[in-house]
Amino acid sequence: MSVFSDMQRPVVVQARTVVADGVLALDLAPTNGRPLPAWTPGSHVDLLLPGGWERQYSLCGDPADRMTYRVAVLLSQDGAGGSAVVHDTLAVGDTLRLRGPRNHFAFTPAADRSTVFVAGGIGITPMLSMIAAADAAGTDWSLHYAGRSRATMAFVEELVADHPSRVRVYAADEGERLAVSALTDGPAGRVFCCGPRRLLDAVEEAGTDGWSVHTERFEAREFGPPVWPDPFEVELALSGTTLTVDPGQSILDVVEASGAVVVSSCRVGTCGSCETPVLQGSVEHRDSVIGPGGASQTMMICVSRAAGPGLVLEL
Repeated sequence: MSVFSDMQRPVVVQARTVVADGVLALDLAPTNGRPLPAWTPGSHVDLLLPGGWERQYSLCGDPADRMTYRVAVLLSQDGAGGSAVVHDTLAVGDTLRLRGPRNHFAFTPAADRSTVFVAGGIGITPMLSMIAAADAAGTDWSLHYAGRSRATMAFVEELVADHPSRVRVYAADEGERLAVSALTDGPAGRVFCCGPRRLLDAVEEAGTDGWSVHTERFEAREFGPPVWPDPFEVELALSGTTLTVDPGQSILDVVEASGAVVVSSCRVGTCGSCETPVLQGSVEHRDSVIGPGGASQTMMICVSRAAGPGLVLEL
């Protein structure tokens, strides 16, 4: 992970553009005139918004443009929280802070492997830079883009106009339904999917034999009871402190209560901000970044837990 991932930097709102019903794109520029950190397709940033809100948004501009970051923000249905601040409060010329970029949904074009992109609603945002990279590399790709209506689907008209033979639109109000089971007919390749939980669950459960499936979740995964239901100990290797994490507590809360400083943001296992190296012990990954079955080398301490009596963390 880049050293820039945990740094906060001021940016100015350079432009606000309505890109669909309920979706607003923000162009953000550095306040000091220096290039912003480089990023790769699939990256996101944390925006620290007025009122104390902090939210994660995928970068959806051109990675080659180091003077502008672009994000697109969907106004939540209840019209509250960070999305309401972006839509109703932020104006051109306003300054805010961001953290990142970081990438837990990385895409590298592969000319010899076909790629199927699957997007649901605002899940199209990380796909835009991936599609551009795939097209430039000569990758055989297709996009399946689902939403409530074309009017609510950001960037849909541009995508269809630029790639009419590769983009399939499924607008619910037009009676179009995405059949996940039919996405991976043909030679095995890769699937990249981003969208609501039900779409990601369907793609992961579709049994794409021979295909590699990569997903990014905006919503937390649902899990049953932890595999280790009892208290466990966490040793902080850098300070030598040993802490007890009781059932119902998160490692992050206990570590912060001890006075240790940890970068965190979403606190539900979707952003990757609190990823922490694990020096000893077995981890039950209960996040949406590493996910179940991942190696016990790092963990998201906001939601993941020990799979046994103890862990040693590089904190």
